[in-house]
Amino acid sequence: MAIKINFIPTTEDLAGKSHWWGFPDMPEAFEWPCNNDGDLLTFVCQIRLEEIAGLDTECWLPHKGMIWFFAELDYFLGDSDAPCGGSGEWDSTAFKVLYCEDCSELCTHEYCWEDAKPAVLTAEKISFEATTDEDFGFKLLGMPAMTEGYEDENEGMMSLLQLDEEERWGLRFFDCGTVNFMHSS
Repeated sequence: MAIKINFIPTTEDLAGKSHWWGFPDMPEAFEWPCNNDGDLLTFVCQIRLEEIAGLDTECWLPHKGMIWFFAELDYFLGDSDAPCGGSGEWDSTAFKVLYCEDCSELCTHEYCWEDAKPAVLTAEKISFEATTDEDFGFKLLGMPAMTEGYEDENEGMMSLLQLDEEERWGLRFFDCGTVNFMHSS
């Protein structure tokens, strides 16, 4: 069973909660992941696993702690000078998934431009609901939503997180369709 992700713009303090964009709340010892060139990866989201435990009926993920997703997405958010993970399979340094079971001492890892403006998109609250494995859109778990003919390429794999295009953020994957953080099932 897959889990659909819904976005809710808010001014609520989302520290320590599931949210999309914004700054990650991680243990102090965690470092913001970088690609091979030393460029920071874009923080995508953090998922408080207790919030989805009831929807993860097959126990694909731990039901305690937090998981963070980072990826080389600036190009797909409109920065034509940014590195591009490309289409197809990305280099392993173009994305990163972090996990921590203990969320008792998290601190917000901020990153700002030289003019002190946040180097992230505005954080949005997220909610979750059950969906089908093959559903398009933003989701956790399930099979990647692919066009016909690509099923064999992903045999034995599942999607941890699926990203789709979103007009509000200027997020475009062009001919790629969706981006999936894949894992061996």
